[in-house]
Amino acid sequence: MTAIAYPVAGNAEQALSRPLGAAVREREALAVAGEAVVFTTDPTGPAFATREAAEAAYAGQIAEHFCRLAEQIVGNPGARTAPVEPTFENGRRWPAPPQAPRTAWRLMVSYWRVATAARPLETPQARKARRARQPLDAEALRAIARQPLRPVEPQQPLDIGLFEVRLPESPHIVVPDE
Repeated sequence: MTAIAYPVAGNAEQALSRPLGAAVREREALAVAGEAVVFTTDPTGPAFATREAAEAAYAGQIAEHFCRLAEQIVGNPGARTAPVEPTFENGRRWPAPPQAPRTAWRLMVSYWRVATAARPLETPQARKARRARQPLDAEALRAIARQPLRPVEPQQPLDIGLFEVRLPESPHIVVPDE
C-alpha cells in the first residue's frame, strides 16, 4: 500500500494550483513549509447543484487522492426544524416530512495547512474547553468538532491480555480467565 503525498499550502486553492510541495507525514510537511503545519480538509471552488456537474467541472482533480466531492447543506446548515406532533389523520400517524434542506456539491481538498495569523493552528480540546467553562461561538465549536481526538497521555501497553487474570494468592502469575 502506498502512502498519499498531500500538498503543503496556505489554503485549499493554493493546494490545488501552486503548493509549496508535497508530504506524506507531518515531519516532512514541516521540512517543506519551514514552520508549523496542521492537516486539514477544506472546501474550495463553486458549489454545483448535481454530482454529475461537479464531476464534469473537476474531472482531472478528482483523480488526485487528496480531492473528493462532498455534498453540503446550502443556506443555514445549523437551522433546526421544530419537533412535530403525531396527527393520526387519514390513517397516518405522522404528518408529511418537512422539505429536505437544499444541498450542493463542493470539492473538498485535504492538505497540510501552513500556520498563519489569520487561521491559528490549534483550538482548545473539547475536554479542556468544557472544564474551563469558557463561552464558545459557533465557529469555535465547529473547529473543535473537526479536529482529531488526541490522547491526554500516551497509551500504556497492556501487561496482561483481555481474558487473563492475576491470581490473588500469587499476583506474579497470570492465568487464563474462563
